[in-house]
Amino acid sequence: MIVRIMGEGQVRLDDVHFTELNKLDDVLLAEMEVGDGPGFRHTLHALLDKVRELGTPLPDDSLEPSELILPAPDATLEEVKEMLSDDGLIPG
Repeated sequence: MIVRIMGEGQVRLDDVHFTELNKLDDVLLAEMEVGDGPGFRHTLHALLDKVRELGTPLPDDSLEPSELILPAPDATLEEVKEMLSDDGLIPG
């Protein structure tokens, strides 16, 4: 799957990693629901760091369609809320 981190670029991420990412996504959703800004910021960074760690960066000139778009590291709680689906940021 091709994942875009807004403002950074794209990575190719194997589907086997989505179980691990979904755990962080669930924590992020819970923090957002209660308005835990510091927790949200910490978990968003942990999620993005994990995507960077597990993914393989695509070249900057690659223009493959992104199947998943994640917020930039400096995104606000409100901006991320607008990006959410029923499953959170990570499907499944």
